[in-house]
This record gives sequence, C-alpha cells and structure tokens, in this order.
Amino acid sequence: MNIAFFGSSLVSAYWNGAATYYRGLCRALHDRGHSITFYEPDAYERQAHRDIEDPDYARVVVYSGEEELMRALDEAKGADLIAKTSGVGVFDELLQDAVLALKRPSTLVVFWDVDAPATLDRVQQDPSDPFKSLIARYDLILTYGGGEPVVNAYRALGARVCVPIYNALDPTTHFPVPPDPRFDADLAFLGNRLPDREARVDEFFLRPAADLPHKRFLLGGNGWRDKQRTLNVTYLGHVYTREHNAFNSSPRAVLNINRASMARYGFSPPTRIFEAAGAGACLITDEWQGIELFLEPETEILVARDGDAVAEHVRSLTVERARAIGRNAYRRIVSEHTYAHRAAQLEKVLAAQINTR
Repeated sequence: MNIAFFGSSLVSAYWNGAATYYRGLCRALHDRGHSITFYEPDAYERQAHRDIEDPDYARVVVYSGEEELMRALDEAKGADLIAKTSGVGVFDELLQDAVLALKRPSTLVVFWDVDAPATLDRVQQDPSDPFKSLIARYDLILTYGGGEPVVNAYRALGARVCVPIYNALDPTTHFPVPPDPRFDADLAFLGNRLPDREARVDEFFLRPAADLPHKRFLLGGNGWRDKQRTLNVTYLGHVYTREHNAFNSSPRAVLNINRASMARYGFSPPTRIFEAAGAGACLITDEWQGIELFLEPETEILVARDGDAVAEHVRSLTVERARAIGRNAYRRIVSEHTYAHRAAQLEKVLAAQINTR
C-alpha cells in the first residue's frame, strides 16, 4: 500500500510523545512492503530538536504554513491509505476535514487517535466540537489504546469501525544497554509536563521522593524546570530518544504515570512502558484497567494505587528482584508486543475494510 500519514512528527520527540509509536509502526509497515510518506509541520521547535535524520523506512515532508500543507494534501490524493492523526498541533481542524475530501473508491481515509481519552472527553463535553460531525465520515477510527471503553465511546458517536492498535516495542531502537552513571537512581520518571498529568506526577513521583529523602529520583521531560521538588530529585530536562535505552537500563526502577484521562479509560499503555520493558527495566506503574493484557502484575511489572504504594515499592525493591522483573517484562514484550505484531494486525484490519466496501 501507499500510505500517507499526517501527524505531529516522525523525526522529533520534542513535545511529541507519540514519536516512537509512529516510528515503530512506519518501520514495521515498511518492512512488510508498504510505502510511507509522513507529512509533519514545522512547529513547536521540533525540527530544531530532531532525534533522527529522515529515516529510510519513510519519506518525510515538512510543511511550514497553510499553502505548503495544501500542496501536501494534493500530493497525498493518490495514496491507498490516508491517516490523519490526533494532536498534530497546528491545522488540526483544517486537516481533519480536508483529508475526508480526498476519499476515493480506492482510498481508505482513517482518523488515527493517539490520545483517544482526551479526544472523547473533549467531544463529549462540547457538542459543538467540529470533529464530532466528522467521525461517521471516516472509513475507520484507529486508536493507540483504550480498549472496549474507547471503542464503545467512539461507536456511540457514530464511528463505523473503531480498532485499537496498541503501542509496542521496536527492538531495533529500544533494547538493554550497560548502565550509565548519569541515570543512576532508585526511581526514574520520564514525561512531559501536561495539565492532566501534573497532579498525578505530584502524587506518584514527587510525594514518594519527599517521603524517601535518602533515595535518588530522576525526573526527565519538558516543562518541569520551575516545578518545586525535594533535593533528592534531579531534573534532566528533555531526554533525547538516543538516550532512552540508557535512561531505562540504569535506574533500579522506572515509573510509568498515565495521564488522568488514560488512567480513567484504562487499556492505554503509553509508549514508555514498551520502551522501558524493551530495555529490561523494572517498571512501576500507576493502576489502570487492562494492565495484565500487556504485563503480569508482580512478576513482570509492579502496580501502585497511590504515592504510598510507590514509596513502598522503592523502599523494599532489591537489586535481584528488580532485575528479575525486568527480565520477565522483556521476554513478554518481545514475544507478544512488538510493532511487527501491530503491523500484521493493522493489515488484517485494513483488508477487512477493503473487502466490505
């Protein structure tokens, strides 16, 4: 297939948590013989903070304004699959409508939601949201998480078909490496500062750090520089993708904190869970429904219902147990949850849609 993606960025993870999801899927689809063009805006300083050069598995087209975007849309007309993702960051309303104008008998047009809980909350709270009237016009809604709660919510809004294509591991980019002293800590967390994440970071990361003054904590991600924190919390700022393996392989444990909406819907493991497990990290995660579909609690991942539980895990976790949990998680993810698995699933989903047209 000739696939056209309109997304936030393939080449930069700067203020762009979905980058590794896009990269993993595009690489896996390319490996299966598909041709991919990724159209992304020059926005939010992402091009100035590239993690990678243009990859060999996708052609990258960067547009700077509406005129260049319209040329990109015109170029994408001949694609077999046109995907507009959520959260491009600029021209989202224009794009979500414009891609539908590209529908042809031989073209599937899909909305690919990389933050479905937030999208659904927004649409449900604002009946006049322009996206609401467009949902039923897409051939397919794809999401990168959410399970049955998200599928049912999208169907209730008129979606023809909604299928989660979950995050996964790209073992060619995320894998175990020797520990790096820069990232030595008892617990590390990596995530950008966002409105519906901050309170949960306070609870699940900063409060345990305050309760355990003799333990070492690492905080990575954009936006936290002026955040009040205890002296045992080291702030790293933006951590480039090329450093993620060392960041995940070095601490005794790595913390996952879902955004509030994702935790509420459940079944939404973020990319960082798969990245960390792929590096053999011992993961501690906040509690959310559906964890066991990806990793088994206690043997492959540790679950915490609140900050007190995080503190207890950090307090009691031995080096030996942390290594065992990390090994178990690595084996599970590599055997069941790689982007090769997701690409094969996507092909089946698209084939079913083509056969029913």
